[in-house]
Amino acid sequence: MAERIINRYKCLFEIRLLHHYWLDEGTTVFDLISEEKKAQRLLAYDRRSFLEVAPTAATAKILSGLGGIYRDTALGCMVVVPDTAVISVDVVFEFVVTVKNPAFYNYSALTLWPQSIYELYHQPTDKTYRYKENVPVLSNLTGTARVQESDKALFLSKEIPALASDDRVESLVLQGDALAQLTSDQPGANTEAIHPKATDLPVSVHQGDLPVIVPPPDLIGTPKRGITLSSNIPDNVFALIRLSPIRIGNEDFSFTDHNGHAKTTHPVFQIRFKNRSTVWKYIDKINGDVKSTEPKPLPLTFFGNAGTQQKPSQGLVKVAKSGSKVTQLISEIYV
Repeated sequence: MAERIINRYKCLFEIRLLHHYWLDEGTTVFDLISEEKKAQRLLAYDRRSFLEVAPTAATAKILSGLGGIYRDTALGCMVVVPDTAVISVDVVFEFVVTVKNPAFYNYSALTLWPQSIYELYHQPTDKTYRYKENVPVLSNLTGTARVQESDKALFLSKEIPALASDDRVESLVLQGDALAQLTSDQPGANTEAIHPKATDLPVSVHQGDLPVIVPPPDLIGTPKRGITLSSNIPDNVFALIRLSPIRIGNEDFSFTDHNGHAKTTHPVFQIRFKNRSTVWKYIDKINGDVKSTEPKPLPLTFFGNAGTQQKPSQGLVKVAKSGSKVTQLISEIYV
């Protein structure tokens, strides 16, 4: 009789990368539209057209050792492992997010922040350190939950912070219970109210997700926030996802039990990218004169129209400055 080997797999975790440019309906956030329309949006949504996600080489090696499988999906990605796999509590799974379509930078908030690479020589250790500034690190150890219609949503972004003195345009901030967004740089930044109760909305990637860089002593010239680059993390990284099996004190964010096995019900982690809001200026396409301007910034969306006239395309967003301070983000619409 031939020997039969049966492998049963469990989903370890799923990650969804959802962009509000492709999901919102004009001024109505995706989470607040009808259930029917939500389902239709998700069926048509495919983040693979603008973002790529891949495990690092170290993570791919860990998965191979476990007999696990990584799968790309239209919404994001997932990892499955044999139900007998034992995952060490010390394991860290890392995934690199890169941008495939340059238009992403036009309709996505926070993409004005430079992601320059720094190569700095440290004489005491005779070593060159490489950093990339303003790269968000999204983790289940620091992520935030929201209760939405009695279901708990698990976001890999941290809780949104209060206004800080060094916040820049498009920063998301809490003002009491309300959610607001900066429409210019600090100091004296202008803000736009988004919603009176921040906990009613998802937690989008924000400035608090940019980790503070702690360089070795006496290393001069390091950027303030970002990540250390290595052979495991490519130079073109836009964001880094970092997941650990157990989050002490918050089992919802854990994806293994205390025996190291995949949980019966796997967690679904969300990463939300906020669509950009700009001042819409209507320009006469014949003589170039400004015909009218919307009184406040409006969100850019593929579906619906936040304004009352023609909406902008995915085209280039103009940046108005006073010196080095950003004062406005502008979409010019030729009519």
